[in-house]
Amino acid sequence: MVIAVSLDRSVWRSANWLVMSPHPDDETIGVGSLIAQSAGDDRLAGVIYLNNGTGSHPEGTPRLGCARRAEARTALYRLTGRHVPTVWLGWQDAQPPSQGSPEFEAQAMRIGALLRRQRVDAIAVTDVAESHCDHVAAHWLARAAIRRARRLISLFTYSVWSDPDPVASRRIQTRDMAAGRRRHALSAHRSQLSPLFGDGFRLPREMRSMDRADTLYLRSRL
Repeated sequence: MVIAVSLDRSVWRSANWLVMSPHPDDETIGVGSLIAQSAGDDRLAGVIYLNNGTGSHPEGTPRLGCARRAEARTALYRLTGRHVPTVWLGWQDAQPPSQGSPEFEAQAMRIGALLRRQRVDAIAVTDVAESHCDHVAAHWLARAAIRRARRLISLFTYSVWSDPDPVASRRIQTRDMAAGRRRHALSAHRSQLSPLFGDGFRLPREMRSMDRADTLYLRSRL
């Protein structure tokens, strides 16, 4: 069994972090504790969202997209107590551009420039083993952006829909959050928890009970 090392005792304790979230709510479920800790230490460069998740409902509308952005802003504020810089790539839900396509390459260059500008040392992104195509695309986009950043950046993954890797050789764990803080942040995502927008996706109840700490898995130091 591989034991997670405390982030505070690791070589990444002073790292500047960037979080990549495929959809609004993935940031809270997957790395809410990392966001809270790195922001509290003034080590959070920002959060990048691939899309605004309008595919969660059969009749996704601009109104739903605006609502999900607002929900994400509220969730981030509840996690950090401050405004968090966000970037929205505007991808279509569940239809990410393929690797090597002009859109994919343009976004990789854009994020690579951001990584240099913000002096990012570590990225947290969804794992390639995730079951959702947007989560997999986020992983490959992070790798492509790191290659273009011309900077030593560590790639860490987190899980939302997949089980954690039981044999990952290196993993770190954040501090425990205050009791109820992550749940309070998740409650901001009302479109995913209630019939606010009619019939559509509902986050399973078992996923609403989240740990107070996050475990992240080191994939590469590029």
